[in-house]
Amino acid sequence: MSVHPRDLPLAQARELVARAVDKAEQLGLRGGLAVVGSSGALVTASRLDHGGPGGMTRARSKAWISATQQIPSAEHLKRMTTLPAPISQGFVAASPQALFPGAGGMPVLLDGVVVGGLAASGATVSPFLPAGVAPEVVSADGEPANPEDLLIAYALGTGYVGQHGDDRARWEQRFGDLVVSSQDSLGMKPAPRASAQHELDWAIDLCDRAIALAQAQDLRVSVAVVDRGGDPIQQDRMDDAVAAGVDVALATASAAARFGVPSAELTTLFGASSGTLGSLSPAAFLAAPGGVPLVVSDRVVGGLGVAGADPTACARIAGEAASG
Repeated sequence: MSVHPRDLPLAQARELVARAVDKAEQLGLRGGLAVVGSSGALVTASRLDHGGPGGMTRARSKAWISATQQIPSAEHLKRMTTLPAPISQGFVAASPQALFPGAGGMPVLLDGVVVGGLAASGATVSPFLPAGVAPEVVSADGEPANPEDLLIAYALGTGYVGQHGDDRARWEQRFGDLVVSSQDSLGMKPAPRASAQHELDWAIDLCDRAIALAQAQDLRVSVAVVDRGGDPIQQDRMDDAVAAGVDVALATASAAARFGVPSAELTTLFGASSGTLGSLSPAAFLAAPGGVPLVVSDRVVGGLGVAGADPTACARIAGEAASG
């Protein structure tokens, strides 16, 4: 047995996210979900259809906090808001991955050891009750609940515990003194497999193709599929793939999507200026091999990035996966 700890395996991380996606679709929610390993490196992340940009970044930050600090991100938030400002500010400066210290992230344990963190955020995935939501949807075992914490508790298979501390207040503000029976509460009831996440399914299929091609070459890589604005739809890191591949795959995918050319061609198009393109947008760009645009009916709809091995090999895998 290795003495070196390992992150939560990709297959198990994907199972957690898939359960959360199932529950989100059942409850009519949209947003992003992320699993970060105890090493701090992303393992997998998925954005539900129409989830909107930004949620994945917030989810990843909260998952990072839960994974590396080995506590619910709600506890971390409490610490950050009660510690003297120089300490809390110093933590963020030393740990920029924790840029969004919101509640809702939870550690993932395997045999009693923290091997990752899981979190959700974005669009209607929040502690707030969406407009028009049925009370049965946001109740668990007859008690008030909130959408974000429901997804995480359901994915982990644990009993519901609100992480945001104000479930009843939000409930009473929306529903007054209405009571939902435990039998009628849908929050923690089994959810059918999601069937309406067409863009997410497309992105997962692309990642699966790239991973299969990498496995056939005995390579360990990270893969990212982004939308046309560079926001991630699906990200995966193969077991024991290098940590930096996650960020490189996302940056090359974003470059390919936003410019509509393979990421390696940015240097040819913009010359020495290509290195400064990243300052134009919050989405990181990287003018290096590995990213290809995704084109459907002559329209650029996103980008696919592969990284973590030889860049030339990664670019070839991305191209084959995109055209497969």
